[in-house]
Amino acid sequence: MSAKSLESKLKSKLKSGRKLFCAFVTLGYKSLGQTHSLIRLLDRLGTDIVELGIPFSDPLADGPVIQEASEYALRKGVHPQQAFDLVKQLRMEGVTVPIIFFSYFNPIIHRGISRTVKDLKQAGFDGVLCPDLPPDEHENLSKELLRSGLCQINLIAPTTSKTRMKKIIAKSHGFIYYVSRRGVTGVQKKLDEEIRAKVEEIKGLTKLPVLVGFGVSSEDQIREINRYADGVIMGSSLISAIKSGSGRNGSLERLLSRLVKTCHG
Repeated sequence: MSAKSLESKLKSKLKSGRKLFCAFVTLGYKSLGQTHSLIRLLDRLGTDIVELGIPFSDPLADGPVIQEASEYALRKGVHPQQAFDLVKQLRMEGVTVPIIFFSYFNPIIHRGISRTVKDLKQAGFDGVLCPDLPPDEHENLSKELLRSGLCQINLIAPTTSKTRMKKIIAKSHGFIYYVSRRGVTGVQKKLDEEIRAKVEEIKGLTKLPVLVGFGVSSEDQIREINRYADGVIMGSSLISAIKSGSGRNGSLERLLSRLVKTCHG
């Protein structure tokens, strides 16, 4: 799916009156087979976007839950090539949910920017989110993604100035990821009071959907965020559910189904 096609698809869903649910999944946690099954499940439940996190040894933006999942996967020998193989297989099986390659820049530059983007396109990914690569410094990656038709997803933080927001938005496709708090990812009991004002400021500058992530962990928080944002991104709470064994006897499916339905309203 091209960047324009993804944007059109997401905007069409929003026009129908529903919000967007994005799920973060760590590649290879707790196994590649489980990642495969989880993405198939998310697709079947109507998830709007999946971020496939590539395990990395120094995940600067990730909190303890996702760090632990990455470390677990790395100990099991999980590597980026398996992400391409996995998504290619999923596409062959008819999975259509948009999938974003969520990776720190080190694995991308190590593999080679041109090779990485080519492999992403061939495998069936829809875009890239690189949390430690500022928009000012990803010109080569941006050119390759633009040439291939893939989305460049960028982050906007609570500390981002309006001038900086405009620069980030100008180099963004697909959707804007608003970081709901300062610091790293992880479950939080209470949302920051300034989220609404920041999201409304961003929405005043772009027609791209604005999704809120970093710490969204409950149905009540989903409902609150959906009053002003275009949807939510959930990661740590889902990884925690996998860790605690919530995937047994269909309970993970029930949890995900409830979250998706809550988000879609």
